[in-house]
Formats: sequence, structure tokens, C-alpha cells
Amino acid sequence: MGRYFVGVDLGQSRDYTAIAVVERVELKGAWEAAVWAWRKEILLRLRFLERVALGTPYPEVVERVVQVTRSAHLAGRCHLAVDGTGVGRPVVDLLRGARPGCPLMPAIITGGGLETMDQGYYKVPKRDLIVGLQVLLQRRELQIAGGLPEGEALLKEMADIQVKVSLAGNEQFGAWREGTHDDLVLAVSLACWNAGKIYPNPAQGKERWWTNGLEDAAVKLPGGN
Repeated sequence: MGRYFVGVDLGQSRDYTAIAVVERVELKGAWEAAVWAWRKEILLRLRFLERVALGTPYPEVVERVVQVTRSAHLAGRCHLAVDGTGVGRPVVDLLRGARPGCPLMPAIITGGGLETMDQGYYKVPKRDLIVGLQVLLQRRELQIAGGLPEGEALLKEMADIQVKVSLAGNEQFGAWREGTHDDLVLAVSLACWNAGKIYPNPAQGKERWWTNGLEDAAVKLPGGN
């Protein structure tokens, strides 16, 4: 049974609010005779992607997010990461009051270089979100379900993401061309970041392997230890 991670990028009057849901799944990979176990493959699958109409009042945005987190597939099985940058803080408070039925992780997207925590908010560099998404795609650890209503818009946003270097030498990631957006990219990035916070370093240690199912039987054999 998979776990679901919801990312919400809150928009303003000229920017969309975007909601993304990724599912974390564990699959049985190749057999590894050296450790007598199957390799565990962990993937994220983008299952849901939505833009809320421009101009939608924030209470209605909150209501829509709660509808998603309390849906039949996600209820009791999801974590919610919300962009609390700028106008996002009051909306985060509204979400807390609406009881979304899942742990809430508010994040402030920054131009800094290190992730920190302050007064219950994660301060996450935009670079970490964007690069983290790119790495998942390059490793084929993030799969995008076919037929998503905003799937083509997401791919276009990803193609439009560019890097600028400020006078201070800092990298700035964004869609710089007039009329472009990055709300879908940020919502998906937040969902993937959320999954990484709950399940850090999935390829390390025992998380790499499926138990082979024969160990218990082996110790019951004559001469077993």
C-alpha cells in the first residue's frame, strides 16, 4: 500500500495555486544472490495535478485542498506540504483550522543556500526543490502518469525553468520569461521534497533490500542456527 504526498504552491492574483499528489511505491527489483534478497525499487508517481482558477478566494482554495487530502485514496495515508511564502502564512493557518486529516509541513521557499527551520516553518531553498525534482527525473525515480489534465503544462514549465546568477553570486531558479509560470513545478517539487523528509535516504542500509522470505524457514531446517 503506497503513501501519498501532497504539495501545494499558493498563488496570488496573477499566479495560479497548484496542487500535486505523488505516491511512494516500493517494487521488487532484481534478485541479488550475494545478499540472498531482491533489490527494493522505490519510485514516486505523480498521480494528481491541478491548477485552481485564478481569483479563487483563499477559503475556497483551502476547501479544495482538504477535499483532496480527505479523498478516499488519500485519507489517513498522506502528508501535506504547503508553500507558506508571502501570503501563504495566513492560508496555512486556515488549513490548520480546516483539519486536512494529515500532517501539515509548511515551507517558506527562499533564495538561500541551506535548509533551516524557524517557528514551525521549513525554510527551503528554491534551488533544492528544483534540482531535487530534476535529479528524480534523471534517475527515473519520478514517473508522471499519462493523461493528467495539466501534464503538458508541467512539461512546458520545466522546459522554461532557467537559472540566473545575482550580483552577489547566488543562483536564482525560475521562469523568467514574461507570461510564464512555475506553480506546477513548485507544487510537484514540494510533494517530492515532502516524501524525502518522511523517507530520507531510501537507498541506504536495509531499505535497499526486500526480505527474501526464506530466512525464517532456513533456521527451522535440521542444522539451522
